[in-house]
Amino acid sequence: MSVDSKITTQDDDKVKLSVVIEDEEFDREVGEALKRISKNIKLPGFRPGKIPRKVIEARLGPAAGRQDALEHSLPAYYGRALIENEVDAIGPPEIEITSDMSHGSVTFDATVPIRPKPSISGHGSLEVEVPSPEVTEEEFQTQLDSMRKHLATLEEAEKPAEEGDLVTIDIEGTQDGEAVPGLSATDYLYEVGSGTVLPEVDEYLTGSSEGDHLEFEAKHPTEEESLFSVAIKVGQVQIRILPEVDNEFASQVSEFETADELLVDLRRRMNETKCEQVGMIARDLIAKEIGDLVEIELPEELIESEIDRRIRDLEMRLNSQGLELDKYLEATGGEIEAIREDFRETAEVSARIDLGLRAVAHVEYLDEEEEAFENYLGKMATQMQMKAEELHDALKQSGRLIDVRADIAKEAALQWIFDRVKLLDEDGNQVDSAILEVKEPDIPDMTPKISENDYVRADDLSEDDLMDDQISDPENNDGDDEL
Repeated sequence: MSVDSKITTQDDDKVKLSVVIEDEEFDREVGEALKRISKNIKLPGFRPGKIPRKVIEARLGPAAGRQDALEHSLPAYYGRALIENEVDAIGPPEIEITSDMSHGSVTFDATVPIRPKPSISGHGSLEVEVPSPEVTEEEFQTQLDSMRKHLATLEEAEKPAEEGDLVTIDIEGTQDGEAVPGLSATDYLYEVGSGTVLPEVDEYLTGSSEGDHLEFEAKHPTEEESLFSVAIKVGQVQIRILPEVDNEFASQVSEFETADELLVDLRRRMNETKCEQVGMIARDLIAKEIGDLVEIELPEELIESEIDRRIRDLEMRLNSQGLELDKYLEATGGEIEAIREDFRETAEVSARIDLGLRAVAHVEYLDEEEEAFENYLGKMATQMQMKAEELHDALKQSGRLIDVRADIAKEAALQWIFDRVKLLDEDGNQVDSAILEVKEPDIPDMTPKISENDYVRADDLSEDDLMDDQISDPENNDGDDEL
């Protein structure tokens, strides 16, 4: 498929593409269209799908084939024009046919909304509050006690149950005389305060003793504003006896032979983990700050595009669980419009972050650096067992090259800000960003989709997107007739 196209006008929020489909090229599309038409008509003496082109044109007129050809091929030609001109479209185009459709070459103009490029300032002097990356003694002791619990022994306690004690119970939940599924058990060992059954269970077990019979009402776990009855027979109350942290304990729970080695290693690993966690939190908070620096009003197409992406992500998650979105909505009584509205606020935040990072990359010339792009191509090409040049060409032909470059530039922008931001903990102490180790992000699979916001490509557009109420004939002044 070949197409001659160029950008004729460009504003801050849209561009106009002028596209020419040469006569010879379009004639092939007409031939394919007439083959499709021949399958759906019946003429005496001819089998469906085997009617010669001249016969169909004589019966229906040449306009029928040209109209069908344009309806089927226009999305692909438009998509090719986007790719060749590297247009960052964020919504469907308005199409105007600018040639005589009765014969010859076909020309059309496509006016398409593009991603805005806002100005940005203040990104190099941000102050962000983050959790302290230091592991507290309480956190360290909690983690150590968790390890000790794995080797704990149980001892009967002749006392009322307290939080952390283990109580053997018989429990039965009923509603209107019928057992509530999943809420009946015998000789069930339950840790008081764990909240693993119902909040009311912890409340009533605290202070109870062996032999007590407890009866109370609780909120139904799945039915709002519905109560059911719970009966519990309290059995043996036991306490955990935690082992001493000695050399024997160290050898049982780790590869170390001494307790000192274990404790040093545990603290080291906890410090590394917390620094990485705080680093990730810091990046999220920085990204939100950058989004707040974007002061323009977002195009509705951009927000809708982000909502569409989130809907597709939801569909993928449901599909991985063997569910379909339509059936999920039917089962839950939900509506797709309500879900879209729920996504709107976070979609706008994501869109602002996306624009903000692009703006930083532009003003700091990070989007012009080729080294990161070449490194990406090399790594991805190695993973895909192909040459970097072949991957580059494949990305360009699929229209994803502009997306790849944008993602790499945004990551570079976030790192640029991270290296310069002033991080403060809750007490106002400055946190050294250098210790907040964040693992290098995995190379994203950019083949199917790569960007935070989806871009309009040829295969994203239906014929209706391009044809319905958007194509006007230059000979028709009202511009409302379809082809």
